[in-house]
Amino acid sequence: MSSPTAASPLPARRAASLLSHLLLALLLCLCAGLALALEAGAQRVEGAAGDKDAPQPATLRLLNRDIVTLRAVIAGATPQRRVDIALERIKALPESSMDLPLQALPFEFQKTPGTQFMLGDTNLFSVVEGDADSARGESLESLSRQTLARLEQARKAWHAANDRPLLLMGLLKAVAVTAGFAALVALALAFYRRSLQRLEALRDRMAARQVGVDWRELLARLAIGTTQIILWLVLLLFAYVWTRLALASFVATQPLAHELDGWLLDKLAWVAEGALEGIPGLATVLIVLLLTRAVADVLGYFFNAVQQGRLQLPFLHQETTTATRRIVTLMVWGLGIAIAYPYLPGSSSEAFKGLSVLFGLMLTLGSSGVVNQAMSGLVLVYSRALRKGDFIVVNGIEGVVTEVSSLAIKMISIRNEEITIPNAVLVASPIHNYSKLSHTHGTLLTAKVTIGYDVPWRQVHAMLEEAAQRTPRVLKSPAPYVYQRALSDFYVEYELFVGIDGAMQRVPIQSALHATIQDVFNEHGVQIMSPHFLGQPSQAVVVPKSDWYKAPARPPESS
Repeated sequence: MSSPTAASPLPARRAASLLSHLLLALLLCLCAGLALALEAGAQRVEGAAGDKDAPQPATLRLLNRDIVTLRAVIAGATPQRRVDIALERIKALPESSMDLPLQALPFEFQKTPGTQFMLGDTNLFSVVEGDADSARGESLESLSRQTLARLEQARKAWHAANDRPLLLMGLLKAVAVTAGFAALVALALAFYRRSLQRLEALRDRMAARQVGVDWRELLARLAIGTTQIILWLVLLLFAYVWTRLALASFVATQPLAHELDGWLLDKLAWVAEGALEGIPGLATVLIVLLLTRAVADVLGYFFNAVQQGRLQLPFLHQETTTATRRIVTLMVWGLGIAIAYPYLPGSSSEAFKGLSVLFGLMLTLGSSGVVNQAMSGLVLVYSRALRKGDFIVVNGIEGVVTEVSSLAIKMISIRNEEITIPNAVLVASPIHNYSKLSHTHGTLLTAKVTIGYDVPWRQVHAMLEEAAQRTPRVLKSPAPYVYQRALSDFYVEYELFVGIDGAMQRVPIQSALHATIQDVFNEHGVQIMSPHFLGQPSQAVVVPKSDWYKAPARPPESS
């Protein structure tokens, strides 16, 4: 790491990485030049209109220079075969024949006019009317003149390539270009190292001063990555220029240098053309997304008004507003993206189609369970069965709902356990919500006792109501009341109903109510018939008040 005071040299691994990047850039440019050379030296076949069985044109190339493109079939020889024969004849020529006169002589083969190209007395190759490009209005005469001129240029290039002083001059130029390239690369790497050290030092200082997230530190990290990208681009540019100048240093490879220029210009033109063609589509996408955002904002304002109670609609409740807003917003954005998608540059390409198929396959194979839970979540939301903060009981599990998501709910039990229940389980199970009606009808709590027939039921009612009045956090209104739920063989089952001021405290209030009921019944000498027994004891099974606080229990401190 760099320090604010002194910049330490880059580690060896970073230097090795930069060297590998440089070699890779050179390799890429050399591969581009080699591809052009192979493409030119193999007499590439140009596309031909018409039937697929028709012979394809073939180009004769000498010293990386196009001489002529042959299209016609002569005496059963295809254009490619004619090119191969011409190359064999030219390669078989002795060096002494290169100074012989080069001439184009007319001839006629099977009533078809043509031109023979002779080097001295040697027939190099021939062209006929079928070799002329009729689509461009080319004639046999113009084709012959052009071919003869190109042959003369190729012969001059051959002489120049075999001229030792010129070859030595080319070598010197290549060495000078290579030295300049090495110097520029060294300067670029040195500048990159200094810039990187300063950026790293700035990043470290910001990280040391800031405990949380500092946007300036993020910008410094982004600048480090951008600097590396710029270095790559500069190295690629240097490598291209070196390749271009090195190829131009020799007569034999000068055409490749010009073709490399043409290749680069074609690629730049292709990129520029694609960018210009994509501007209208991108503008359309931007307009569609802005309109979609505006519609989503208007809908958000509408749903906020409903959620805050400023607007009331019969078909929309406050509990379902959040889920409805999410669904409608998702639909609006989905529609906007569907409208904007065809205008994205490259949206009709095979790559985009392949990604669409891949995402569709992933959703099809992996979303069955997710969709089931999500649909169950919608059922819970729109049935308004529960919400965050409710005290509920599901499958014997009771607790407070802390989170309601699209796939599951989370609740905290009375034992302080976080329990996750999938939405599908909730939909298939009865939900006891003790908080749903607490604000309007209040939350009721019950307690059951079984008392023998020898105790007057009116006394039992009075004792239960007295216990309810003594219990903290039991509401006076509605007043407690008692029902006789069963007349069993040995006892009567009574059930006390009381209102409490909060469903969240249901369990501790119920515990306090049970304790108070025992105290009141003990005070009045009435035994509770639990556990069951068949024989009536001689004395009532009660706890005298004097024994209520036996050790280790302690009586409450009097205020």
